[in-house]
Amino acid sequence: MENLKMMAAYNRWANGLVYDAAGALSEEELHCDTGAFFGSIFGTLSHLLTADRIWLNRFTGQGPRPSALNECPCASFAELREARAEEDGRIIAYVENLTAAQLEGQISYTPLTSSERIQQRLSPALSHMFNHQTHHRGQVHAGLTGMGKPSLAIDLIYFLRSDGRAWL
Repeated sequence: MENLKMMAAYNRWANGLVYDAAGALSEEELHCDTGAFFGSIFGTLSHLLTADRIWLNRFTGQGPRPSALNECPCASFAELREARAEEDGRIIAYVENLTAAQLEGQISYTPLTSSERIQQRLSPALSHMFNHQTHHRGQVHAGLTGMGKPSLAIDLIYFLRSDGRAWL
């Protein structure tokens, strides 16, 4: 469970750095196609929020329940940033209160991309959610780098050397 708590804290930390960097972009830069799967930095950050909401709803049965992976839940970057901070808080609170029995328990859901009912243990699904976040933050990082913006040090090890020292 400690590893999942670390990942939830790392997620909030890394999102803060990514949103700080994205917040320095012009509207044009924020919305230009960077070649990532969801197009722009705004599109990718929107997808990340949407996917996290999907997973948390599957885990808890609470919160927003998006109906498409490319949903754009916020009209502006300021709204998106606020929603991201709220979702990161929800993730942390959820992980903080998990028990070992819950982690070993099963969840059941239907993916948005098929009608097949999936049943799996909660623990690997949570690991997937955190891995998915890292994947798409990497796409945002690549978009920023492609625009000539300063490189972000958002690797887990940097978190552990700064805000995440409790897990060292």
